[in-house]
Amino acid sequence: MQMMHEFLSANRGTLIARCRDKVALRSPGVVKEELAHGVTVFLDQLIQTLMAERTDDPQRSLQVSGVAGGVSAVSEIGDSATRHGRELMGHGFTVEEVVHDYGDLCQAISDMAFETGTPIGVDEFRTLNRCLDNAIASAVTEYTHQREIEATDRHTQALNERLGIFAHELRNMLFAAKLAQRAIKAGDVGANGATAGVLDRALAGMSKLIDRSLAEVRITAGMPAQRQRFSLAEFIAEIKLSATMEAQSRGCLFSAPAVDPSLALDADRDLMLAAVGNLLQNAFKFSRADGGVASLQASAKDEHILIDVQDNGPGLSDAAMQALFQPFTQAGDDRSGMGLGLTISRRSVELNGGTLNVRRAPDGGCVFTIAMPGHTLR
Repeated sequence: MQMMHEFLSANRGTLIARCRDKVALRSPGVVKEELAHGVTVFLDQLIQTLMAERTDDPQRSLQVSGVAGGVSAVSEIGDSATRHGRELMGHGFTVEEVVHDYGDLCQAISDMAFETGTPIGVDEFRTLNRCLDNAIASAVTEYTHQREIEATDRHTQALNERLGIFAHELRNMLFAAKLAQRAIKAGDVGANGATAGVLDRALAGMSKLIDRSLAEVRITAGMPAQRQRFSLAEFIAEIKLSATMEAQSRGCLFSAPAVDPSLALDADRDLMLAAVGNLLQNAFKFSRADGGVASLQASAKDEHILIDVQDNGPGLSDAAMQALFQPFTQAGDDRSGMGLGLTISRRSVELNGGTLNVRRAPDGGCVFTIAMPGHTLR
């Protein structure tokens, strides 16, 4: 009776070709030599294992393929499978494809044995399963390890980029504020002139930048919202005070009509302040340069509280509006900022049980609407 290692040696080329075809069907366009590398090495090691088990030195079998349930560091199969898992990760394969890569060979062996009428002994089939088990475990373990390293690297790179942009923005605004303050103190300019406006804009920008960054830290850290019930009218009045100063510094008309004093929000006040503040900063930024107009309105409708922030800018296309809330997305000619304000606003609102959406205004510009569960003051 033909031994399994003889059967595998005799059909080695056909088995490898069948595995290549299976992988190519799942991952078209990938170089076949790269796909076959792991299977080729594993097949040769499986043959060595089966041959060693037919000799007087079965220990050689364990050196090649390891004991049942073994780990990557104690066998040749484990070592090569570890390298193969790393390679597959590098080529962009999924973990499912890593498992399939070895499963294909098992399927090819079973199919060919059935087609040729070649019986596979119980002991030989047990060895095949042991080799496959150790190889898959080693490959998946290394694949997962490499994926975690890659994810950590991406996170670190993104964090460093955001910190760099934050520091750059803060430095620029601080530098502008220092120059304006120096000119005012020297008596070269008046306290209510254009230079004072530069100082106001710089201070307002730093305040918004810090508020936005603190909100992002809280959201990213998964800190729960510190909810409390508070007056909507007082909330809007607080925002109006700082927003009016920023609007004046930008030469933008700003309005915020009075709000029903009985209405209330049940939310994390700081996160909501950051969310609305970001929307207003966005409105001032993208309103028309030759006559900017922005507004903040809050009202109750259908058991919800709606907070609308509207600008009179040129507006956006449907595609641009869909992408607005993605991180590091910026629309319009003004590319100042990190492109994170709207992302943080939406996350802050959603963390408080609300929604944030955008639509085109009837007379141009955009309307951002926060919808929150409605409450009244007790």
